[in-house]
Amino acid sequence: MDRYQEMERRFAACYQKHGKHSVRVLLEFYRGQYHKFLLSTLFFLLKHSPALLSPLLIANVVNGVIEGGEAGSRAIFINVGIWLGLLSIHLPANWIHNQLKSRVIRNTEAGLRAALVRKLQELSIPYHTGSQSGRLQSKIMRDVEAVETLSSQLFVNLLNIVMNLVITLSITAVKNRLILVFFILVAPVAAGAVVAFRAKIHRENRSFRQGMEETSARVMEMVEMVPVARAHALEDKEAARISALLEETANRGYRLDMVQAHFGAVSWVVFQVFQVVCLAVSGFMAMSGLIKVGDVTFYQSSFTTVVNQFSALINLLPILTKGLESVSSIGEVLSSDEENEGKEELLSLRGEYAFKQVSFSYPGSSKEVLHGLDFTVKQGETIALVGESGSGKTTILNMLIGFILPSGGQLMLDGKDMKGLNLRTYRRFLSVVPQTPVLFTGTVRENITYGLEHVSEEQIAQAVEAANLSEVVKRLPQGLDTMIEEHGANLSGGQRQRISIARALIRNPQVIILDEATSALDSISESEIQEALERLTKGRTTFIVAHRLSTVRGADRILVIGQGRIREQGSYQELMAKKGEFYQMEQLQRMVR
Repeated sequence: MDRYQEMERRFAACYQKHGKHSVRVLLEFYRGQYHKFLLSTLFFLLKHSPALLSPLLIANVVNGVIEGGEAGSRAIFINVGIWLGLLSIHLPANWIHNQLKSRVIRNTEAGLRAALVRKLQELSIPYHTGSQSGRLQSKIMRDVEAVETLSSQLFVNLLNIVMNLVITLSITAVKNRLILVFFILVAPVAAGAVVAFRAKIHRENRSFRQGMEETSARVMEMVEMVPVARAHALEDKEAARISALLEETANRGYRLDMVQAHFGAVSWVVFQVFQVVCLAVSGFMAMSGLIKVGDVTFYQSSFTTVVNQFSALINLLPILTKGLESVSSIGEVLSSDEENEGKEELLSLRGEYAFKQVSFSYPGSSKEVLHGLDFTVKQGETIALVGESGSGKTTILNMLIGFILPSGGQLMLDGKDMKGLNLRTYRRFLSVVPQTPVLFTGTVRENITYGLEHVSEEQIAQAVEAANLSEVVKRLPQGLDTMIEEHGANLSGGQRQRISIARALIRNPQVIILDEATSALDSISESEIQEALERLTKGRTTFIVAHRLSTVRGADRILVIGQGRIREQGSYQELMAKKGEFYQMEQLQRMVR
């Protein structure tokens, strides 16, 4: 188990246990690094010591001036010397503090993103189907960034606030406890302001975060739909739709800004009133001889420090609320159930399947897509699935891949119920050639060997030859090292499909799934691809979904699917001789051709 996987499991366990206590979850993110924060705190204290002690040093100098004589001069020199000494350690302390703090926070930020990416790879396809990709991207980028900001605020600003309050109140307690009581009265006022605004800030912040996630998802969707929108002259309509969504998100942000601004303004006015009263009280105390004149400046500076720290704490609240909301958002993903947790791992595969009265309905729907499917598949057998769009063919393929599992009945793999198997280990023996090849930005070589290590040149050459890709590679500018543009834009459909087949071949799978692998190709490309597919499927259990019925003549068995049921099954010759539904479909296609 790598460190990111360990982090993912640890965070998930913590969220499940303390989901309502986001601070505990946040602290779990940093477990094992607390000693670095402790050292960082020590150097933070040294770094800020000149500012923390300056009110007392200034008061001592003023009192020395008033006292005069040798004692007064000595007081001035001692306090100025202390101040200069503290300033001399500021730069090294600042460097060490920031090095420790930044290293911990940035490493945890990267770890969180890596844990989220790993978790998303492990979650089921139904989870991804029900979650817009833009929302998930927002969690990986925006929410982790908010947690990083929260961490910086907690371990820098909050630490600074607490340190200032503790030191200022401690010095005040030693000098005059009556003034200390006055200082402490600020706390309930600050608490009252927090209580009064907390619920509204939390509500508006959650609304804004959800709006940002929705906007991110819609913008990504819009980018993908640009060719469709332009093809139908819908650019203005799409722009108006996204603009309306952006405006609504801006309005949510405006409401959040106004709540936070009003919160800060009310707090500031209340604290300033307290500060004016403190000035009056300390002034009268100096006139009465209860304190020294220089102490008036100390208490005024100290009260200013206390007020500023409580104000900073209040202004910090929205940031903390936003960050803790993001902690919860990340925790929701990390604690989502995995489809493979604790299930049997497969070390080998024969490729024998048995559908036993299999039915399926999508979550939240009572309508069954598949109804009582019952058939078996032998090792090395080729099964073709044909039927109209919406008949259930794709659902069967998704079930064979393990993206979904039966709602009723059993799907057996080598005599074992697939519900009890670790499907990630099962898919290692599987290769899928989709209708639309999925290529990434990289070289042809990288696309063929995707996910494999230590692949020899001989293996690549064999896969390229078997996929009828050799001539294509020779014509490419840099051969196998030619860069493929996004989505394979610089290749034809047939070339992309051959790369997809080469990727399947090089894995030497036990089970092949072909999903309309030649339906989008011209007749010449189809013929060449068909040859490559025959090499790919030889001796392997194969499932083919085909639109062109001529491509399934060599299948051992053809299943005609209609409305989630098997209407007919048999070899090509048997079904043609039967002159049933398959025969009618074939005759119709011949007429069209």
